[in-house]
Amino acid sequence: MKIQIWSDYVCPFCMLAEGPLEEAIEGLDVEIEWKPFELHPHPEPTLRPEDDYLPAIWQRAVYPMARRLGVDITLPTVSPQPRTRLAFEGYQYAAEHGRGTEYTRRVFRAFFQEDQDLGEPDVLTALAGDIGLDADEFRAALDGGTYRAKHQEALREAAAHRVRAVPTIVVGDTRIEGVPRPDQLRKAILAAQTDQDIVYGAACGIDGGC
Repeated sequence: MKIQIWSDYVCPFCMLAEGPLEEAIEGLDVEIEWKPFELHPHPEPTLRPEDDYLPAIWQRAVYPMARRLGVDITLPTVSPQPRTRLAFEGYQYAAEHGRGTEYTRRVFRAFFQEDQDLGEPDVLTALAGDIGLDADEFRAALDGGTYRAKHQEALREAAAHRVRAVPTIVVGDTRIEGVPRPDQLRKAILAAQTDQDIVYGAACGIDGGC
């Protein structure tokens, strides 16, 4: 069975969803497929950590959840927050080389634990090298726009699924918007429900930002 999860690399709840996902699938034959969704695509302005909004939502929702889940995560100081198109083009390269999940995890940690700017090609290239990808080939793919069309196709798929908040998780006919509870997700996997359920939790959305 495959779990599809739409995420953005600047969404803290997407990183926080990793632990519950892993707990839910423990001992099960399940594949996790990460899918891209840009919260702030060009030319929409991105958020600034020095403004009031981001610190407020982190204090109210992100940090309490992180403490509950035991995850080390900090509001990055990169300002304005980077657009993620280029990072997602890098994901397409990584996925094609069998390293999509590793790349996603490394990029989350680079932003939320190491305060690295994901909009910089040099940063992304170094991260790709960290997980064993060919850095020169990866950089050439970024510079040449090799995976631009594939990323745009993935965004169209997100639109077709009416994704408006991340993380959005789809397993069978069950759709969960926000960080899932492990028991909730495991039940959806085991039940393989035929009627669509939508469950809401903490998430980043294009209307409310993140």
